[in-house]
Amino acid sequence: MRIVISEFISLDGVVQAPGGPEEDTDGGFAHGGWSHPFFDPETVGGAFDDALRKADALLFGRRTWQTMAAAWPDRAGDPFADRMNAIPKYVVSGVLGESDLVWDNTTRIPGADAVAHLRELHVAEGGDLLVMGSPTLARTLLREGLVDELRLMIMPVILGGGKSIFPEDGALRPLELVSTVTSSTGVHVCTYRPSTKG
Repeated sequence: MRIVISEFISLDGVVQAPGGPEEDTDGGFAHGGWSHPFFDPETVGGAFDDALRKADALLFGRRTWQTMAAAWPDRAGDPFADRMNAIPKYVVSGVLGESDLVWDNTTRIPGADAVAHLRELHVAEGGDLLVMGSPTLARTLLREGLVDELRLMIMPVILGGGKSIFPEDGALRPLELVSTVTSSTGVHVCTYRPSTKG
């Protein structure tokens, strides 16, 4: 499966809590919901919808999975919500047990064996395995060279600190820009893939 990471991201590389004030306050983060002023249904919403439509399964870290599992099942009847609820989901966690997997079609990947399991999923047959949010997981996937595509919705805001998806290991990881489109709200929706050059 192709592993695709899709993120709302600030100009300074922050992905923490784009959806709401209580989403993730770790480290005293006080800007939860920062993506809302820049969201437009056509370009940003369209990119999000396109990524989900092409996905065969979703992959989450524990915190993002818990946030999504608390939100989407109650929205049944909307086509996007129905897709979110029906699609197979994986959650990487060393904390959640099988009885905690209350969101339909969720499989737990034990945290201690996560990289080995993710490598197996990566070489398995199938379409896209889509990661949304989940900064710790996204950082691990990038560090391990398991990402086939980055879809970044770069929003015109500087947050001054917060969680990032990018490894801080000093490694050089060249990318190729595959496509870009700009929304009416100033969001650059950019698709990158690992560079085959050098």
